[in-house]
Order: sequence, then C-alpha cells, then structure tokens
Amino acid sequence: MRNNPPYNTGSFRFELIFSPNHPLEPPCATLRTPIYHPSVDLEGRVCQPLTSHMHWEPTTRAIQVLQDLLLQLDSPDPQRVLRPDLARELQERPEDFWRRAEEHTRLHAEPRPDTHT
Repeated sequence: MRNNPPYNTGSFRFELIFSPNHPLEPPCATLRTPIYHPSVDLEGRVCQPLTSHMHWEPTTRAIQVLQDLLLQLDSPDPQRVLRPDLARELQERPEDFWRRAEEHTRLHAEPRPDTHT
C-alpha cells in the first residue's frame, strides 16, 4: 500500500496471474490478505477497470497494473465497488468505516517490514 491510514499500517499479499494469452488478455489480481475495502470482495477479487477485458490494452505493463492497484486500494473510489454495503458505509458513516478498516487491518494484515535496517 502507499501512505494513507489505515491500510499503510500493514502489508497485504496479492496474487497477479497472467494467462497464457498475455499480453492479449489482462492479468487477474487477487488480494490474499483479507481487507475491509469497498473495491475488494470477500474472495479477494478487485474491481480494477484497467484489467477488465473492455479496458485492457496489450501494451499495458505489469508495473502499471500494480501501481493502479495500490492507488485504488490506498484511496477507495466509490465508482469501483464490489461491496456496496462498505461503499454505503464509507459515504454515510465514514468514521465507522475507517474504524472498522483499521481494526480489520490490525487483525489480518502482516507487519510491514522495517525499511530502515
């Protein structure tokens, strides 16, 4: 993740799978660490338009997919929703949403590596 709480307090694992037809087909990103986020469903699938068949460009590089994913997870977008209940909570009761996201991150995310050693 990037720098915004609460997601910046932990490390999240995700998997990027490339089809045998890549780069003609987009990769599939799946979060393996549970996250309290409106754009990630309970199975870890991410609502990422960049990797949809409709928007995919064969010239898109893997680093662009990763950067887009990190940006999206860092700053939830109400237009990219897989969990409408969380999107509604974020819009109507943001304090509750962020408190639950922080708790969920504390419970499920891995400790971030210390980059100063």
